[in-house]
Amino acid sequence: MHIRDWPAAERPREKLLARGAGALSDAELVALFLGSGVRGQDAVATARALVAEHGPLRLLLERPPRELAKLRGVGPARACTLSAALEIGQRVLAAELERGEALKDPPAAGRLFAQRLRPCDHEVFAVMFLDTRHRMLAFEEMFHGTLDGAEVHPRDVARRALAHNAAAVLVGHNHPSGNPEPSAADRAVTARLKQALALVDVRLLDHFVVGDGPAVSMASRGWV
Repeated sequence: MHIRDWPAAERPREKLLARGAGALSDAELVALFLGSGVRGQDAVATARALVAEHGPLRLLLERPPRELAKLRGVGPARACTLSAALEIGQRVLAAELERGEALKDPPAAGRLFAQRLRPCDHEVFAVMFLDTRHRMLAFEEMFHGTLDGAEVHPRDVARRALAHNAAAVLVGHNHPSGNPEPSAADRAVTARLKQALALVDVRLLDHFVVGDGPAVSMASRGWV
């Protein structure tokens, strides 16, 4: 049965218009971008197969566009559409932080770190520089390491904070293993960063650790 023959309340487009995008499953959201399925399957069935075989949704969409295009039912045009949708979401989130939402909604800052760092297959340490109203001035990936860790230089973070005339910073790094639990080394780096930044009158507000699932806020643990 073609999707147009489904009951109206079950069709992805009609469901979205009636109940909002949040009412759609991962497969239904992907189906809207696919538009149609492969031979013998409608768009929703094709999307379900993609999510089941190559998911969850985050892993599916974080694939490089060229790799995404090779999946059955996708192709170059749809890969570009899906990748563009992911980038739109990231830019909307970044715009919220540029308006000063970094502290009003701390999880939003954690989501931005997660979106930027989770796809990396090696450890990356990034810094978000904020002005006096906690609006984002810049987001920089400052240190890159191996699967075992990245060497962080607090003086370099302080130097970049001064270059941006930042009043505060948020920092974050990923654990390629997928386990977001902060290590003893993470806590030690946080303490060194806080001390170095305090010398130039810049506040360290939080340190996010990115793995699978939501980023872990070290400030929420009382470690910042």
